[in-house]
Amino acid sequence: MERHIVILGTGGTIAGTGHDSSRAWHYDAAQLSVDQLVAAVPDLAGVPLRCRQVAQVDSKDMNWSIWQALALALADELRRDDVAGVVITHGTDTLEETAYLLHRLHDGSKPVVLTAAMRPATAPDADGPRNLLDAVRALRWAEAQGHGGVAVVMAGQVWSGLHVRKAHTHAVDAFDGGGASALATVLPNGELLALVDAWPRSGGAGWSRLDTPVPPRVEVVTSHADADGVMVRALWAAAPDLKGVVVAATGHGTINKPLLEALRGLQQGGVMVWRSSRVARGGVVPRDGDEFTAVEGLTAAQARLALVLHALGARLNESEG
Repeated sequence: MERHIVILGTGGTIAGTGHDSSRAWHYDAAQLSVDQLVAAVPDLAGVPLRCRQVAQVDSKDMNWSIWQALALALADELRRDDVAGVVITHGTDTLEETAYLLHRLHDGSKPVVLTAAMRPATAPDADGPRNLLDAVRALRWAEAQGHGGVAVVMAGQVWSGLHVRKAHTHAVDAFDGGGASALATVLPNGELLALVDAWPRSGGAGWSRLDTPVPPRVEVVTSHADADGVMVRALWAAAPDLKGVVVAATGHGTINKPLLEALRGLQQGGVMVWRSSRVARGGVVPRDGDEFTAVEGLTAAQARLALVLHALGARLNESEG
């Protein structure tokens, strides 16, 4: 018997609606259910699917409790023999964070594919239906190829959950891999063209990493001209539970001198300090003698989650990439 696909809905622009199709940018996110999204794609009518609503939020409001609910749903569905894999509908604003988190937690036994939309469902040129169809096709292809792990499908491209990031604020093809190649392309006829030999291996840290009611506090600060460290000192004073800070550094991980001194004070006080970059591509490559840990290939938002997981005891394995 053919195994079916589970589609988990979390809201986002893909489920958004507006009142004026000529002003597609003016809409409310997370208005339609995942069942309604599937019903709007005629080509999915004959596909064995089951829908489940996990959350209904604008993804800018994504939080730990929703990730906990998503992890519970994934653990429940992926253990079933009759489930081929899971598609997740999501908003674009924090898609790179959820994709990275799931990449780190999933054991890679079955494919998990996230998708989203840059235009609401009521827009004349809505991209959500095509993205959802492509995500289902990508999952079926991944299952047939023996690929597990986490991927994101947007605008006909399949990206690794490890590398994906939002690279444009409003373009339909808003996502890329931060310098990493797409895993595959969805062709106009629905077939997939593989662009790499294998998907990145998932972290396998386990869904139970999210069991803690409140995550360790990790914040992001930015290095920029005139940064004087005041925000860092104010943060430490206001949040005595602070466990870590990720610096969105300039260039290849450089940090303004006054900010650097403030961060040294944090580290001496037992707060972990990691470096990412505010530059869109390239990341920060670790070097001998680094004062602060360099998080290679991640956005600052993804690096924050990496540090949260580190504080929870999940080791970052180089082989995950």
